[in-house]
Amino acid sequence: MDILFTICGRAGSKGVKNKNLKTFIDVPLVYLSLSAIQLYLKEHTEVAADIVLNTDSSELVSLVQAQKALPCSVIMRDSNLAGDSVPKVAVIRNSLVTMEDKKGKRYDVVVDLDNTSPLRTAADVAHAIQEQLQHPGQYDVVFSVTSCRRNPYFNMVEEHDGYFCTSKDAVFTARQQAPAVYDMNASIYAYSPRALKEKDADTYFKTRCGIIMMKDTAVLDIDSEEDFELMQVVAAYFYKNYPAYAEVYQNAKQLLS
Repeated sequence: MDILFTICGRAGSKGVKNKNLKTFIDVPLVYLSLSAIQLYLKEHTEVAADIVLNTDSSELVSLVQAQKALPCSVIMRDSNLAGDSVPKVAVIRNSLVTMEDKKGKRYDVVVDLDNTSPLRTAADVAHAIQEQLQHPGQYDVVFSVTSCRRNPYFNMVEEHDGYFCTSKDAVFTARQQAPAVYDMNASIYAYSPRALKEKDADTYFKTRCGIIMMKDTAVLDIDSEEDFELMQVVAAYFYKNYPAYAEVYQNAKQLLS
């Protein structure tokens, strides 16, 4: 089985300055993604994997290449893929096509680990890959979610004509009556290579998606300085109390040596 792991990170950031270069509780943020990949591969020796960093940041390239434990190819992102409005799926598609040409192979699954949501375990990564591979041709992508604290059918509102009402047009007297909804936690995505090449990047998540459940880590992803500070507090708690999360963190620290 051949897997392509992608790590994508633009230079700069509007919400958090140089977000992808940040140090997160004493380790580079990006090393937490690399660590999860390494731990997954240690447990799945049958897998042949390539890792690619897709970025327009030379500093991020230097940071990733400073560790020697995981060989990582680099794609320097074209300017037409570097804007705020470019769908990330388009960047991952570029990574797939480029790496297939470079390596002369076809991948069974493409797995993207988002740097902005680093609280994941190796088992979470394995679960997403397994869910994708066990349903060949069914899912264009399997992504990670957590249970939802709010529900658009019951207690989420939006504005219409100057008034505020529930986002979904339905009447429920108890939250438990409303259809189940989930929070995308922006952590793990396992893509079908075929769908990546064929499907519209702008509407990729509208159809043929599967999910895996992950532990609720407050559904934080790093889009602001406050997010970054809060996530470190949450992460410190998880690293202290949950061995599977601590394993990823401790292994990430080893990448520095």
